[in-house]
Amino acid sequence: MGCCNRRCGLIAGAVFGALVTILGGILIPVGDMIIEETVKKEAVIEPGTIAYDNWAAAGVKVYRQFWFFDVQNPSEVEQGAKPVLVEKGPYTYGTRFLAKENVTFLLNDTVSFLLPQGAIFEPSMSVGPEEDIISCLNLGVAVSFNPSLRLSFIGRDPFSLLCCPFCASLFQKRTVRELLWGYKDPLLFGMQMGLFSPYNGTYDGYYNVFTGKDDITKVSKIDMYRGNSNLGFWNDSYCDMINGTDASSFAPFLDKETPLYFFSSDICRSVSASYEQTVDLKGIDVYRYSLLPSTLASPVVNPDNRCFCKNMQTTKNCTLAGVLELSVCQQGAPVYISLPHFLLGSDILKESVVGLNPHPENHKTFLDVEPITGFTLNFAKRIQVNMMYGPSDVTESCNFFSSFPPQTATLDDETADMFKNELLGRINMLDIIQKVLLGAGAAIFVLCLIFYCFARRSHKRSKTV
Repeated sequence: MGCCNRRCGLIAGAVFGALVTILGGILIPVGDMIIEETVKKEAVIEPGTIAYDNWAAAGVKVYRQFWFFDVQNPSEVEQGAKPVLVEKGPYTYGTRFLAKENVTFLLNDTVSFLLPQGAIFEPSMSVGPEEDIISCLNLGVAVSFNPSLRLSFIGRDPFSLLCCPFCASLFQKRTVRELLWGYKDPLLFGMQMGLFSPYNGTYDGYYNVFTGKDDITKVSKIDMYRGNSNLGFWNDSYCDMINGTDASSFAPFLDKETPLYFFSSDICRSVSASYEQTVDLKGIDVYRYSLLPSTLASPVVNPDNRCFCKNMQTTKNCTLAGVLELSVCQQGAPVYISLPHFLLGSDILKESVVGLNPHPENHKTFLDVEPITGFTLNFAKRIQVNMMYGPSDVTESCNFFSSFPPQTATLDDETADMFKNELLGRINMLDIIQKVLLGAGAAIFVLCLIFYCFARRSHKRSKTV
């Protein structure tokens, strides 16, 4: 009787183990559904979600770091020599420390907002003070050579207008503060000049983005920028498209094979980034996406870039790679953007000056995105700003520029811990429960079967004796 009870108990144990194993197996698809629904719910931009809390507030600290090319031989350059450049930087500023303003939820499941702009100098992250002197291109001279901008000065002093490109030095010495945030240029009748002038107290936007409430795949995608669904800068339906998000977040559950699209108002266009590798960011696995070489390739290599080519002379019949002219969205200013040190640019750009050393690891743009939530946890947007001067047919880079990168952001330790505990912690806990149930159930089932077999064999031997 006792032996029978023992075998029955072992059978019951095996059945229990099997049930626990089945339960663990059932939890895999059920758990995945729970995770998916939880993430989708928390990724919607509406009050009460994790996405909204991070989106509406100032969030992760964003820094802009500026490097300048200091011209070592300005007198020789004016006589026709190549500019010899020495890199100076970084000069670091905290930006985007202000929360979004005028946040308004609309009936079409979009939300509109303004992005306030401001910059605070960070001496501890800089090589020197804002008063450091840089020898660089005289912006007034560069602007005076531009016919479209010279027209705006007609009626003030026609004689000075005609002679100013030739009666002033091609180069000037300015402080970092002046070059970035502005100074009154005597050559241009006191006009305020500067890379980011004006900046503090200004706004980027309005932006209208999808909340994802009706369709989570559209979350954070830009519906309109400044009241329009296209840019209108390039006079082309393709180049004027506003694609993707602002790069701060994307739809959850990323697919490595699908590129990410985002719009950058700094360069007046949308771009795409492709998966490069998976990296560890403070204990969090993230997908690293980087810009493809085709982004700034010449139209000869990438025909899609044809509509970005507006000047046949400066682009050598649209064969020049690595630069994008922004005069169409910069009030006619002869501004060109590139990757730092003309990375991926045509050889003629790098050969026109001395002192460039392009390196992909230091000069490429990339995004580190958490693949389950679609949140961008780390990024480096690296851009070099160049200005054309004189009747030359080659874009010069011996002026001021920002690079390596103009914008960086990464989550701090506190935010990383919160992210891991609040969201990834729940996902990992569910995964642990699944594995424990599967392992424990399988172990109980196997052990009970083994002991049952021993018990049955012992019972048969006792009968034989």
